[in-house]
Amino acid sequence: MPRELSLAEIFQVAYYWETKILLTAVKLDLFSALSDRAFTTDDLATHRHLNVRALTVLMNALVAMRVLRKEEARYSNTGVGQKYLVKSSPEYVGHLLLLHDAEWAHWTGLEETVRTGRSPVTQHVFETDPEMGANVLAVLHRIGKESGPTLATRLDLQGAKQFLDLGGGAGTNAIAFCQAYPELNATVFDLPQTLTLTQKKIQEANLESRITLLPGNFHADSLGGPYDVVLMSDILHYQDGETNAALVRKVFDHLVGGGRLVLKDRFLDPSCTSPAWTTAFAVHILVNTECGQCFTSEEVRGWMNTAGLDPVTEIEPHAIVQGVRPKQEEGGHV
Repeated sequence: MPRELSLAEIFQVAYYWETKILLTAVKLDLFSALSDRAFTTDDLATHRHLNVRALTVLMNALVAMRVLRKEEARYSNTGVGQKYLVKSSPEYVGHLLLLHDAEWAHWTGLEETVRTGRSPVTQHVFETDPEMGANVLAVLHRIGKESGPTLATRLDLQGAKQFLDLGGGAGTNAIAFCQAYPELNATVFDLPQTLTLTQKKIQEANLESRITLLPGNFHADSLGGPYDVVLMSDILHYQDGETNAALVRKVFDHLVGGGRLVLKDRFLDPSCTSPAWTTAFAVHILVNTECGQCFTSEEVRGWMNTAGLDPVTEIEPHAIVQGVRPKQEEGGHV
């Protein structure tokens, strides 16, 4: 039984101050301004057309948060600020933080959502702001480049020839899998506007001859194939259970006999009260998608069993579930 929170910890959880301070600094691009030299707040306020008194208060808080340093009256980036929060840095993560800031207003609607069950949004930012979506995907691609090779090894794709990365974004997993398995050819299926970035990443990896781009809506359009392996990574939480179950049935028809469907996401335990991060993520999804939600591993396995996949196994707790189309059945594409 986990211990109860103390009053001090309750206050710590409730204070959102530091979050908004950091997001505001990123939105004002203060870290980029400090990338080459230190500034006083007087100089920086003039340079960025900001109020010097308010900027000073903000900058002092950023020093306390250890993303800036202050020597006498001049401010400069810490190592982490310089590495991750300066736009010109190859490790810049600001676009992802800007997405969080753009979603801030949705969180203010949480009370109304709990009262009514209606989300404050009807479209995800990837649909309403394609430029923001592309920037966020680029950040996620860079982060995913570290986990992709591990996932490829974990799944053991030896012998597989045709792989589909459904809703594959920037093609991060398709690239990692093709690099790990020289005999593998991949297809990345996603929206046409997303695949513009995907094509660029595939060209950078010199894998144009082995990775095909397939634009479309995976609910309405053919997925091609048949495939030895289909990966659906971080798709389920954007949709409701009925939609996900239908998509799993559709993918089943695009698998060869013995082919595998791999579902990678953030899954809850049967009580829906852990893992703790996923329960908070479920609230995030509640207010930032029209009908998305987080699901339990049991629900996911149920969709796969109903579609005819057997066996269905949880490869990684709360993260990866795999189902196999029986070998006696021949897959195709529709």
